[in-house]
Amino acid sequence: MNKLPEKHFINNTKGIKSWLFTLDHKRIAILYMIVVMAAFYAAGVLALMVRLELAKPGALFFKNAVIETQANASGVPKDSEAADSAVVADETGAGPEPAAADENVADDAAVAAAAAQKTVSNNEYKPIDPAMSDENKARMAKSQVFYNKMFTLHGAIMVFLFIIPSVPAILGNFLLPLMIGAKDVAFPRLNLASWYIYMLGAGFSVFAILHGTVDTGWTFYTPYSTQTGGDDNTTVIMITMGVFILGFSSIFTGLNFAVTIHKMRAPGIGWFDMPLFIWGIYATALVQVLATPVIGITMVLLVLERWLGIGIFDPALGGDPVLFQHFFWFYSHPAVYIMILPGFAIINELVTVHSRKHIFGYKAIGFSSVAIAMLGFMVWGHHMFISGQSEFSSMVFSFITFFIGIPSGIKIFNWVATLYKGSIAWTTPMLYAVSFLILFTIGGLTGIHLGALGLDVHLHDTYFVVAHFHYVMVGGTVIAFLGGLHHWWPKIFGRMYNECWAKIACGLVFVGFNMTFFTQFYLGSQGMPRRYHDYSGMLKTNLFESLHGFSSLGALVLGLGLFITAIYLIHAAFKGEPAGENPWGGLSLEWATTSPPPTENFLVDPVYSHGPYDYDRVLPEDMSAENAGLRKDRRL
Repeated sequence: MNKLPEKHFINNTKGIKSWLFTLDHKRIAILYMIVVMAAFYAAGVLALMVRLELAKPGALFFKNAVIETQANASGVPKDSEAADSAVVADETGAGPEPAAADENVADDAAVAAAAAQKTVSNNEYKPIDPAMSDENKARMAKSQVFYNKMFTLHGAIMVFLFIIPSVPAILGNFLLPLMIGAKDVAFPRLNLASWYIYMLGAGFSVFAILHGTVDTGWTFYTPYSTQTGGDDNTTVIMITMGVFILGFSSIFTGLNFAVTIHKMRAPGIGWFDMPLFIWGIYATALVQVLATPVIGITMVLLVLERWLGIGIFDPALGGDPVLFQHFFWFYSHPAVYIMILPGFAIINELVTVHSRKHIFGYKAIGFSSVAIAMLGFMVWGHHMFISGQSEFSSMVFSFITFFIGIPSGIKIFNWVATLYKGSIAWTTPMLYAVSFLILFTIGGLTGIHLGALGLDVHLHDTYFVVAHFHYVMVGGTVIAFLGGLHHWWPKIFGRMYNECWAKIACGLVFVGFNMTFFTQFYLGSQGMPRRYHDYSGMLKTNLFESLHGFSSLGALVLGLGLFITAIYLIHAAFKGEPAGENPWGGLSLEWATTSPPPTENFLVDPVYSHGPYDYDRVLPEDMSAENAGLRKDRRL
């Protein structure tokens, strides 16, 4: 029967102070886990609020508001033209969104006839007066601002507080030294400082959230972000400074990891002897160090313009708003790979360990990670196809967008080839790995549509973009992260979760995710614009209502799956059955120590004796501490 070790990193010292001032990379990973996962679930609640608002046309969060609308010639309710509607710019286009999308414009006669008979009052059609009362205009504006605030906070929290730091800060921090046989990262104090800097940046962001309205969208596009909020500059400045501070945490973490990989590998572990998880974390670290300063400088310039009135991005002050887009996406598209490369790193381990087969194309996968990191700096312009850049620039960015799909395709091919004729164990981590392969492939293929110049003009600013982004970020990074948590949870806490509940939750997450976002591909193709809080009065309102309702139902299923996941993982951390040192039969060095590991990581010196994927050389029944690569002849 498996037992927990008497002494391990969790119980080695006790008290809150021992955690807050720890230099142990494993404890720092747990600290990150607590706050990052709290951000994830907070952003998830905001996402559910957005989806519930869109389940039916009309304002649902202010049910007492009698919203009388008169359709104008463009087929959109007149009230949505109000100056205080706070419609923000799309993350891939410049300036505020237009009042209506051309796809939803009915001819004038049809609109006039419909307007004479219909209105929206608590989402029911009733006869109307031609004019809307000032009171209802104010209520409508409140509903719009509230909706804009919800999706802004959802995006900002999910991107900057969860997805970017999640895998590197939690799994990277915990596993990187273990996988290369090191006692800790190269700079333990800098590692702890990175967590405190993250907390400081998160504090600035939370203050902005609680203090007032931030409704700029997570991209903070100018000139809107330099003008919204009237004379009170506090909220926008605070959240942009929060992003600026969070950037330092990302840079320090990336620098720490890069130095650790270069300088602290155990004897015998060369570059091509490391687990591919380390290759993925290394490529991510390069992007963190090289790209993150750009977003930091951009946020500072935005604050200076808003606070001091310096003309940088605001055309009224002699600035150029498109310049902000160049700065923002020069960081943010590489940031997409900061998010997805760690997901790739996790999948490398899941498909090999749970199929008992040597990875197919080790070097191709490793080099493709570095290629993605480098090419990621060259494709930012595909977010700006309709922003007025030259046709030649657009063609170049379009070509590179297609080209960067090659290294990603190499990974998909090699993972499938690894699974072919493998001894697959349908554990929860493997289910998440297969889910990743399906969902990320859909996300990658739909990216081809957005990389095509002519097609992007039609799909830009629609729900097609929303669906594509979520299939890559959630279907890719978050699904891989969940798979990694389930794979290494027994190593982190030494206890096993309930496999039955885990598989049920995985199924709910997969089904709910596809219900939510696959529907949105069709929504976007039919012309539903993104970031509209009310779609009543549009030509295809009935179709949009059906699709939005189904998507919102899927969001509830997805939320249920994630809620169940949180419950059984927390229970397992405290009450789960002891898992043993190596419950999955892995060959990399983290499985060669106790679960949970000791403070010093290994009770004996780790020595490289076989590769992390040599399942053709080491039989599962022979997997012991010695066979996993430990030499027991001398103590640390």
